Amino acid sequence: MSRMTAHSQGTGGRSGSLAALIAATAALAALLAQPAGAVRIKDVAAWEGVRDNQLLGYGLVVGLTDTGDSDADFTAQSIAAWLRRQGVNVDPDDLETGNVAAVAVTATLPPFARPGQTIDIQISSLGDAESLYGGTLLQTPLEGADGRIYAVAQGPIALGGFEASAGASSVSRNHLTSARVANGALLERPSPVTLEGRDEINLLLNNPDFTTAQRIANAINHFAGDGVAEAIDAMCVSVDLPAAEGDAQVNFLAEVERIEVSPDSRALIILNERTGTIIFTEDVRISTFAITHGNLTITTTQQTFVSQPAPFSQTGETVAYTEDSVTTELEDRPMAVIHEGVTLSELVNALNALGVSPRDLVAILQAIEAAGALQADLEVI
Repeated sequence: MSRMTAHSQGTGGRSGSLAALIAATAALAALLAQPAGAVRIKDVAAWEGVRDNQLLGYGLVVGLTDTGDSDADFTAQSIAAWLRRQGVNVDPDDLETGNVAAVAVTATLPPFARPGQTIDIQISSLGDAESLYGGTLLQTPLEGADGRIYAVAQGPIALGGFEASAGASSVSRNHLTSARVANGALLERPSPVTLEGRDEINLLLNNPDFTTAQRIANAINHFAGDGVAEAIDAMCVSVDLPAAEGDAQVNFLAEVERIEVSPDSRALIILNERTGTIIFTEDVRISTFAITHGNLTITTTQQTFVSQPAPFSQTGETVAYTEDSVTTELEDRPMAVIHEGVTLSELVNALNALGVSPRDLVAILQAIEAAGALQADLEVI
């Protein structure tokens, strides 16, 4: 009985070791199968329609200390119109506008926003107001591009600046005619962005590429099943949504965003001639070519000499004269042969070994592209 027990324990130990080895092998295979340079889908693409919307309104800032609009007819007309809505009839020509400023109010409506939430607003003077410091924005409706009111802004303005003067001297800090007010507007209408009633949604790539679009579609189909995603073109991937709405759709989209893919891009080199900056992608390739690069230096100098007569000479005089000289120095560098198939990184290392400066490297790359030996797009900015 004891031998049977010991034998069973030994078998179980070998089985456990084998299971651990299989698990470790599977984990290693999964790690090796991970594509190099993989990134999340949410980092290379965005859901179509899930975006911000711009809001705009026209309002009045009151309570200024004679720093408002002094010569703006529309400000006086706006004050008169506002007073009429309050039951007071006045002539705009009889109004003083020094304590009032007409302003434009802008805001950004985030996707899926709901009534009751608050958003930040930006207030900017439209007239000749000197400062909005200490003012209060009157109730200002904010409209979208569709002409519908989505939010209402109102409240005191806090400026992160100041202005002081005495006699002919003055000091100011930051802009006094523009201000950003945190939570300055209250939403009255939900954002037009919604998932309700949708059975599909498009993914739009940040950088259009057919290969990347196909890889995204394949990765989504591998996760959710064949036919769920389809690459429409280099920019768009169509994704079918689950039949159940609400939480199921949100969970599905969240899972899709976390799927990792390896984006592709065309071979590209970007040169900045002003700074000598060079940016290139990893797929840049170069055909075989020979190169030599040297610099010719020309130096001009001018020296002054003095000619004097012989000692004890009764004739002659001291005369100063100059002589110009020109010297040339041609830097002698050997010719290097760059073979086909090397990467641009290897080429740069080889040229650095020859002592090529960044600005010279810009000229060399342009010459290689002109010779047709550069298999990449060259963009100069």
